[in-house]
Amino acid sequence: MKLQRYAYMALALLLLVMAVPGGVFAADAATDTKIDAVLAADVSTSMNESDVNKVSYEAMKMFVDMASVQGDKIGVVAYTDQILREKALLKINNAGDKKDLKTFIDQLTRGPYTDVAVGLSEAVKVLESGAEQGHVPLIVLLTDGNNSLNPGKTQADSDKVLGEAVQKAKDKGIPVYTIGLNADGKLNKDKLESVSKETGGKLFVTSSAEDLPKILSEIYASHLKLKVVPLNGFTANGQFQDVKVTIPNGSVLEANISIMSGKPVEAKLLDPKGKEQNIPSDKIVYTSSNAYSLIKILNPAQGDWTLKIKGVPQEKIDINLVYNYDVQVVLDAQLPKTAKAGDSIAIKAHLESGGQKAADAGLYKNAKASLVVTDLDTKQASEAPLTLTDKGIEGSWKVADSHAYEVKVKVESANFTRESAPVSVSAKSGGASSSGEASGDKGVNWVKIGSWIAGLVVLLAAALFGLAFWKKANKGFFGQLVIEIKDEETGERTNPQYKKLSGFKGKVQLHQLLSLAPEFAETKGIVFKPGPNDTLLLFNESACTIEKGGRVFDAAKGKELKKNDRIRVTVPNIQKSVSLEYLK
Repeated sequence: MKLQRYAYMALALLLLVMAVPGGVFAADAATDTKIDAVLAADVSTSMNESDVNKVSYEAMKMFVDMASVQGDKIGVVAYTDQILREKALLKINNAGDKKDLKTFIDQLTRGPYTDVAVGLSEAVKVLESGAEQGHVPLIVLLTDGNNSLNPGKTQADSDKVLGEAVQKAKDKGIPVYTIGLNADGKLNKDKLESVSKETGGKLFVTSSAEDLPKILSEIYASHLKLKVVPLNGFTANGQFQDVKVTIPNGSVLEANISIMSGKPVEAKLLDPKGKEQNIPSDKIVYTSSNAYSLIKILNPAQGDWTLKIKGVPQEKIDINLVYNYDVQVVLDAQLPKTAKAGDSIAIKAHLESGGQKAADAGLYKNAKASLVVTDLDTKQASEAPLTLTDKGIEGSWKVADSHAYEVKVKVESANFTRESAPVSVSAKSGGASSSGEASGDKGVNWVKIGSWIAGLVVLLAAALFGLAFWKKANKGFFGQLVIEIKDEETGERTNPQYKKLSGFKGKVQLHQLLSLAPEFAETKGIVFKPGPNDTLLLFNESACTIEKGGRVFDAAKGKELKKNDRIRVTVPNIQKSVSLEYLK
């Protein structure tokens, strides 16, 4: 019955394709953009001097708090010259998920040595294993200086790993935002700048850990093409002091107000009508820590809000605002795929909000529109102004040379920057002009269309036969595994690590959950697969022994693990054991 249902779906898709001229699909523009972010933090002992108060931890927690109430995914990698702690990408569904992430960050410890390559390499792996389609990926890489390597490792070894990680991030479109905490003046700025430049990220350098919360908020805003709006900061006098917060239009999904102060503050909030709001409430999220307070207003009303803040006398208070917009730029009509030098092509576009053409004139007010054209042959980009009114965006583009181009429309205001999906246009020799292509479409090439449809039918048939196998291989997991490692010779245990399984599909090796550490290579043969009714199926093809309740069992043909089941894996060659507990 399932196969039959998929067949009907495929047939419906085929009919839809046949009904679309030229087989062109116009995908819905993504609205509320979600992120997949990994925070890779240097936790070497040198941070005890450069970040005495662990402000870097507070900065990471503020990044978590700035994330959307639902949908974003965030992971954490704590590194020295090895991975000390790691939290796989966690999808934020509620306040409890954010609390889990912040608790994990608070529990991070520090250790000797530093190797930036280890942190970046692991961050890329975390994104590879847990990224979600449609989400925008990024890595934030924080370090306080140069590498300080274990005597058993050379700088050449580190450089090789770093180069491979940078190339992989570049190939997968993962920008790396690097933060250099240059407290001792010895930061290798050039290497960090190279990492960011190669991957499309950005370098931030500061000599004070106190700047980290602000930097993390700038990275969050920059990555989502938002802008940080500085509000009027002040020196506290012990009384409530007013700050105006302007919500410019009705398309703001979230207004994130970050209040940075070294000491606790008290906050009140009045809406544009002067009515005091309950903090927190179903529309206002409030979080605070030792270094910041954050107020997130959901779907705020347009107008001037009043923020009242009471701080400790003489304490300096900085306030920033980041809007999260539901706005996209959409072309009104598909541009021609081919043209010729000298052609003039009309450009028309508009803003959308909530999947509909934006009717809010405030979105267009004081905004600027431009056409961004990249010559793919010369790699040169140019930008030309377009006319923007509350009715839309208009202009034209004259094709300069017989080259290949990428074209997009950009709209920039004081609060956001948005770009349309890029369109490729070829003006290479032999390509028809846009007008010629239109005139050549009078006759329909039914032979070509027929062969195209026949090919599509064959592909769909093959896809249907492979669908059942694909579904089995990509079945999702549920729950998480809590992992502790014990040194059987010394009795020492690591802190528990919580590994979310939702980022894996089909199967996952225990070695992957152990961050692919070379000493645990024997655990490659221990594999987990999704079982019925949200259980786990455990398969053991390794030399390791597995116990449950003190009894060794054979899992060569599979063993079911249920909620709260605990097992112990003994890795014989290194005199260590791994304890795992399955939680839902």
